[in-house]
Amino acid sequence: MVQNKWGYSFDLQLRRTQGKIWLQVMWRYLEQTSFPLSQTEYLARLDAIALYLNEWGQADYVSAWVAQTRDRPRLGKAVSIPLNLGDRALEWLADEF
Repeated sequence: MVQNKWGYSFDLQLRRTQGKIWLQVMWRYLEQTSFPLSQTEYLARLDAIALYLNEWGQADYVSAWVAQTRDRPRLGKAVSIPLNLGDRALEWLADEF
């Protein structure tokens, strides 16, 4: 989905800030020589994030958000997608990613 939208395999990360959880599409991407992860490590990270998004019921929301946004990851600026966990947010805020 990310590669189809922006043309690169951008790094994805889950972040907690301000009492919320965000999915961030980072500016670094797999095709860069300096990218710190191997393809295997990158795919494992994507699998883990996909598992969280599916468990939280956020996969369709994230897909729609990415399809509609005009934002683009660029050096020093990630695209931040706020996740809507509702009452379950506190439960996940206690976990480590």
